[in-house]
Amino acid sequence: MQTKLFCPYCGFRLGRKHHENRDRLFCGQCNQPIYENPVPATCTVVVNAQRQILLVERSVEPHKGLWCLPGGFIEIGEYPEDAALRELREETGLTGHIQMLIGVTAHPSSLYETVLLVGYGVTRCEGQLIPGDDASDAAYFSPDSLPAIAFESHIKFIQRWIQQNG
Repeated sequence: MQTKLFCPYCGFRLGRKHHENRDRLFCGQCNQPIYENPVPATCTVVVNAQRQILLVERSVEPHKGLWCLPGGFIEIGEYPEDAALRELREETGLTGHIQMLIGVTAHPSSLYETVLLVGYGVTRCEGQLIPGDDASDAAYFSPDSLPAIAFESHIKFIQRWIQQNG
């Protein structure tokens, strides 16, 4: 990820300054720190009646061809729960209901430095399973025979769901 060069408020060239106990980008003109924050995203753990976990095969980088939980980035003005259900619908054609918050974690990203991920358990799914958006396939897998998972954070959410739901 490329470091910002100019202040988003006044356009002045940014420098670095030790502020609030860490080295930060800083605008000498505005006299303001420029906070660099994680990119928020969501994912869903959907389990069918046979206790299989729904995964989608990624059709885009990073990790094209690997499998992951349905999910994606939270849009401006969108609640995390709404983003999770929107991404589920876009990637699988299914609609569902949030059952539980599984957890929140962060993982490194080559594109965004850090992604902050919120994982939800989703139940009562309806619709026809059809891969869409940035998924080339969508399928249910037994927890003991999962394919290669693209993101360590998704593995953590699957493990947490299994621990919490037996």
